[in-house]
Amino acid sequence: MTVAFFKKKNKQADEVEEVKTDEELAKEAEDEKRHDVKLMLLDKLNEKLNGTLYDECIIMPKGFTIDVQVGRMEEKDGVKFIQVIYIIKNDLFDEPLIDPVDSQGMTMEEAVGMASEIFFGGVWHPLNQSMTKTNPQHVSVDFLRQHYDFDMYCQSVVRIGVKEKQPVKILNYLMGELPKYLGSKKYYWVRIYLAKFKERQMMEVRVNGSVCPQLTDLLKPYIETWEDSDNFVCEKQYAIFVNRADDECPFDKETVMDAAKKTIDMMVQIRSREDYLAMIDKLEEITGDQGLASEIRIFIPEIMAKLTLGYREGDSLFLLEGEGDDQSQIEFKKTQLRTYFYLQQAVLEYLGTRPDKDDVTRIVTNSVAFREMKKVTDQMKEQGKEIKPTDLFVPGTSYKIGAENYRVW
Repeated sequence: MTVAFFKKKNKQADEVEEVKTDEELAKEAEDEKRHDVKLMLLDKLNEKLNGTLYDECIIMPKGFTIDVQVGRMEEKDGVKFIQVIYIIKNDLFDEPLIDPVDSQGMTMEEAVGMASEIFFGGVWHPLNQSMTKTNPQHVSVDFLRQHYDFDMYCQSVVRIGVKEKQPVKILNYLMGELPKYLGSKKYYWVRIYLAKFKERQMMEVRVNGSVCPQLTDLLKPYIETWEDSDNFVCEKQYAIFVNRADDECPFDKETVMDAAKKTIDMMVQIRSREDYLAMIDKLEEITGDQGLASEIRIFIPEIMAKLTLGYREGDSLFLLEGEGDDQSQIEFKKTQLRTYFYLQQAVLEYLGTRPDKDDVTRIVTNSVAFREMKKVTDQMKEQGKEIKPTDLFVPGTSYKIGAENYRVW
C-alpha cells in the first residue's frame, strides 16, 4: 500500500500583499476628506431645512430631495475654498435643478456654513415659496396657439463682495422677454449669475439648466454700471415658475432619449435615400408619434452640427407652416420645445464616446445649418477670403413637421 503525504499550503504565505502607490493613497485620502465635507454640508444645511437625512441626502416635504456633491477644494493663503453642487429632484421636475455654489472661510466649517447660507437664501427660498404658494406673481404665456398661466416665485439677490450698493432686482431686466422661454412643463427655473473681477465680466442666464445667450445679453446694461474692483464680486438670483395646469405631455424624457440613441445608431448606417426612408418608418414605429419622430430626426443633425462645428447660435426655433407663397414662419424658443435639450443630452453622450469622425460627418451633413454654412464658406473661398464656422452666427433652426395636428410640447 502506498501512502501519499500532502503538504498543506500556507495560504497567508502565498498571498501577495497589495502595495498601493503614493498616488493611490493620496486619492483615497482625498476621497475620504471629500466625503467628510459632504456629510458636514448635509448636516449644516439640514439644520436650516429641518428635513430628514436619509442615504446621504435630505428628504423634504412635497417630494423634494436634496443631494450634495463636493467639487473643487483648495486652500490659498490660509483661506479654504470649496465648490458645492446642490442637486434638487422632484417627480414633477423634468430634469434635476442643479445649483453650483462657491464659498470660502478661514476654516472648512466656515466655508461649509457660507455654502449653506447661499443655497438657503438663494434657490431654496423661491422653491419653498412655491411649496407654500407664498406671494406668487402671475405670468401669462402664449405661444403657437397655446396658453399657459404660471405662478412666479422670486428670491432676493444673493450678493458676494458687493459693498455700499443698493440691491437691484436683476430679474426686472429679463421680464420683457422671459415669458417667451416658458412652455408646457410644470416647472421652469431661471438662474441669473453676474460676476466681475477687475475688468473681466461674467454673465449667464440659464432656463432649466440651459444657457440662453439672448437673455444673457439683456444684462449687459446692468453689469456695465458696476465699478471696477480688485475684489471678486458677484450677484445671483433665482426665479421659480410653476404652471397652474398639469403636465399633459404624452411622452417622457426616457422615451425621447431611448429613441434618440437608436436614431443616431441608424443614421450612421445610412448610405442611400432608401435607408433614410426606412429610418423614418422605424423611428415612427419606435415612438408611435409622427410629430415626435420628426423632431428627433430633424434636430439630431442640427444639434450635432452646432456642437462639432462651433458656430454661435441664438435661442430661437422657427416652425414653418403652409406651402409656397402661403408659407409662414413662427418663432419660439428652444426651451419651449422639451425634446430639444433631451436630444442635446443624447448627442453629447454620443460624442463623449469619441465616435469615428466619418460617422459624425455622415450625421452632420443632414443639417440644414451645415449646408447653408458650406455655401457661405465656399462663396468666400471663391472671393479669396476665409471664414471660420466660429465667426458665423445662426439665429436658430427652421423646421417643418408634416404630421397633422402637430403640437409643440
